[in-house]
Amino acid sequence: MFNPRRLSLARMRRRLTAKALSEMTGLAADTISRLENGNNPPDEATVEKLAKALGFPVDFFSDGEPEDINTDAVSFRSFSKMSAKERDAAISAGCLGLELGRWVEERFSLPKPNLLDLSYETNPEAAAIALRQYWGLGERPISNMLALLETQGIRLFSLSENTASVNAFSFWRDEKPFVFLNNFKTAESSIYDSAHELGHLVMHKHGDPKETRSAEREANSFASAFLMPAKDVRSRAPRRINVESILAIKGRWRVSAMALAYRLNALGLLSEWQYKSTCIDLGRRGYRVGEPQGIERETSIIWRKLLAQLWSERTTKNDIAKSLHMPLDELEGLIWNLAGPDPRPPGAIRRELREVK
Repeated sequence: MFNPRRLSLARMRRRLTAKALSEMTGLAADTISRLENGNNPPDEATVEKLAKALGFPVDFFSDGEPEDINTDAVSFRSFSKMSAKERDAAISAGCLGLELGRWVEERFSLPKPNLLDLSYETNPEAAAIALRQYWGLGERPISNMLALLETQGIRLFSLSENTASVNAFSFWRDEKPFVFLNNFKTAESSIYDSAHELGHLVMHKHGDPKETRSAEREANSFASAFLMPAKDVRSRAPRRINVESILAIKGRWRVSAMALAYRLNALGLLSEWQYKSTCIDLGRRGYRVGEPQGIERETSIIWRKLLAQLWSERTTKNDIAKSLHMPLDELEGLIWNLAGPDPRPPGAIRRELREVK
């Protein structure tokens, strides 16, 4: 039977209003509204029109109830800059990501979540130190933040939003932590965003992180402290800190020049005047909107292994998408840039997806 909630999901994912969808399909706007409200189930011809306009398989609209995400429990980075359409599209991507995640976990054993509940901690620096100690990281830099999060049981997905307004978001579902990252920005920004979301996951697990600016400041401070431990930064910072020295050492922690300047200021190694002057200079050099001569983007270890294993069984991304009744572009968007180079051997032979018994 036709599932009205899936029509709403697909429409929001495509960033369309009911009016825009009606114009694309030739259906009346109030017809779209009635369909989404569950009134007057559509005939096959109408479903085909909707599927064609939205770019979703016809079978998608007759699947069961889609995964529901409680927006009050979602941490959005750059939430204040986000339009309603961008927010709804990102949440819809999260719903599709949950369906893909369930499909994967039915076939593979993924690492169990291994995070601390630091919701009692009011000091982000102390929270970052506690989690580093719990994970046995000491003071050393993190060579691959995404791989670290995955090994500790965080479910990672990408966002294919071509906008800087949606950087990342995270939430807990069935005691599992999820992080969705937008790779639209630099590799350094994605690393910082992932640490920011980690801060929300451990410090704001039981609250509503998007409602208070203080929670965003806490997550920022946590990310800074987690990626750039105070002792390590103090030991590596030169006696005379300037833009050139910041650019020379930022690669150790795989962070942006702006993020390192922020950390140096927080640790008292740069005065407020020096910090402002440094940011102005970095901005003039293009470091406010990008990262000239930046690092290589991190990739997921788990997604690469999963796809390699599936392809060894002749199961392609197209097979997965068909199994989920999901558009291929949406599936690829959820793992875009996460898996790295295509591990599929040349000339791989496709065959139907084998059901797991």
